[in-house]
Amino acid sequence: MNKSVVIISVLLLALISITSCQDVKSYRTDTTTSGVAEIVADECFAPIVQEQVDVFEGLNKEATVIPTYANERKAFELFMADSMRVIIAARELTPAEKQIIKERKQTLRSQAYATDAVALIINKENQDSLITVADVKKIMTGEIRSWKELNPKSKLGEIVVTFDSPNSSTVRFIADSICKGEPLGDNLRAFSSDSIKTVDLYDRTPNQQVIDYVASTPNALGIIGVNWISNPSDSTRLSFINNIRVMSVSRADSATRKNSYKPFAAYIKLQEYPLSRNLYIMITDVKGGLPSGFVNFAAGEKGQRVILKAGLLPAYALTRVVSVKPTL
Repeated sequence: MNKSVVIISVLLLALISITSCQDVKSYRTDTTTSGVAEIVADECFAPIVQEQVDVFEGLNKEATVIPTYANERKAFELFMADSMRVIIAARELTPAEKQIIKERKQTLRSQAYATDAVALIINKENQDSLITVADVKKIMTGEIRSWKELNPKSKLGEIVVTFDSPNSSTVRFIADSICKGEPLGDNLRAFSSDSIKTVDLYDRTPNQQVIDYVASTPNALGIIGVNWISNPSDSTRLSFINNIRVMSVSRADSATRKNSYKPFAAYIKLQEYPLSRNLYIMITDVKGGLPSGFVNFAAGEKGQRVILKAGLLPAYALTRVVSVKPTL
């Protein structure tokens, strides 16, 4: 065989081999601090997630994190379909979901993210700001339907209960943790289509619609994640936005000012506020890429400080270094 033909044949085989290897192993150019990454988050936590994304991108100028906000059901559909490899949600994966991840030959890494609270908000004209967990359950199951049943002196009529979405983690929390599996009542309304009666008054995000509706409707009761109503200008984290009133909730048989608590981070930490839930951040992407870098940031000290500032309880204790000068 001609020597030149042999050389050409070897070069062609080498080229085919290299091309095949590149097909088998996708080429990643991102790092933990650069590139583009997509994540999905429960829309109940959109304000805090977006703030973390903004801070992360500010610290890493070559990084772009594109968040998708969806109701809980849709968020998990995207994650389980491998359309997104990072999810921030109010529950961990079920054993069946973990098996799907395993069969895809992926490694699931799950970390605690924060402790959130479900807040009950009412119109500022409504003075009935104390409520028991037992009465919350009765309202959600339809056993109690008017404010007069809670307070005979109330001038308000029907309790109009509003949620963001029937498929949200907030509805699931109320159904599982408060109603304990009892059917939800037909007196509930949501700002997206499903079996719960739909309210469509504002062209805004469902959670913002809940706030707007409660602010303009005296007899409304809104159910919402606390990060949507935290006051960003209050460094003490002891106040909420001022266009609504936040109810204090009690585990006792009768709610009083002494045994009822608002969803402040301190009361969440002390487990005094009864409507709290754990949040998680989960990833199936390989280590070393931008998705991994964002997860490490979100669960790390800087990301956790963003969570604390937003009024949620960080998953990990944060230390504060104080410089003390010796007395002269």
